Amino acid sequence: MKFLPTELPEVIVVEPDVHRDPRGYFLETYHRDKYTAGGIPGPFVQFNHSLSAGNTVRGLHAQIERPQGKLVRVVEGAVLDIAVDIRLDSPTFRRWVGVEISAENFRQIYVPSGFAHGFAVLTPCAQVDYACTEVYDPAAEIVIAWDDPELDIRWPLTSPLLSARDAAAPRLAAWRARLPSRETA
Repeated sequence: MKFLPTELPEVIVVEPDVHRDPRGYFLETYHRDKYTAGGIPGPFVQFNHSLSAGNTVRGLHAQIERPQGKLVRVVEGAVLDIAVDIRLDSPTFRRWVGVEISAENFRQIYVPSGFAHGFAVLTPCAQVDYACTEVYDPAAEIVIAWDDPELDIRWPLTSPLLSARDAAAPRLAAWRARLPSRETA
């Protein structure tokens, strides 16, 4: 199992060992001791599963008062997973990283608290599983415009399917007063 830092070192890509034989394959999708040693803290307290049609963008979402770290994997299809540093005092504030994760490559991505998260579906559909370090709290959540020019994310889609909430999301600047610091994230 490999734990690979990205251009934003707190965002970690996991490449699990996949054991294949004529019956199929087996892999560990989580092992507390190995993941902790790889820089992914727990505990995980909520597990979510989404199904999205092709050409969908979900995000960008973050919880501020009850910050969530997310361990994300794809069980069907492929997505470009995006993490954006929204910690005001971070040297990488507003920087983002995108990683393709898929049912084929078995990669996972860890998006730590203090980062906004979203993804674009690259296949006709995608099923995404993710584990969270804090429970969902709608009052603590902010939603940032997926196409905020200040972030300049290079999405692979130009006219994606969006939820009403994501379509109406304000830019990051509108949330400035609520954004976390490295200490509070």
